[in-house]
Amino acid sequence: MVHVRAHVPSRPTWRCGACGVAWPCSTAKLLLLAKYRGNRDALMIHLAALCAEAAEELAGLDGSPPADLAVRFTGWARAR
Repeated sequence: MVHVRAHVPSRPTWRCGACGVAWPCSTAKLLLLAKYRGNRDALMIHLAALCAEAAEELAGLDGSPPADLAVRFTGWARAR
């Protein structure tokens, strides 16, 4: 049996649990776009809430969250 890991954030580091890159990784972005297809506002609200959680958790690790955290979480999801 093959164990497939989901492309979800690993807390408190906010790296992808499957591929290890900063979350949301490319696969997570595609999955989120598919899940929220037709409801970009709900996607942005969801991502903003996760960004706030990540900022708090990352600040607890390093003293402050990365400066580009908001862009990382929401910059890619804005309507074109």
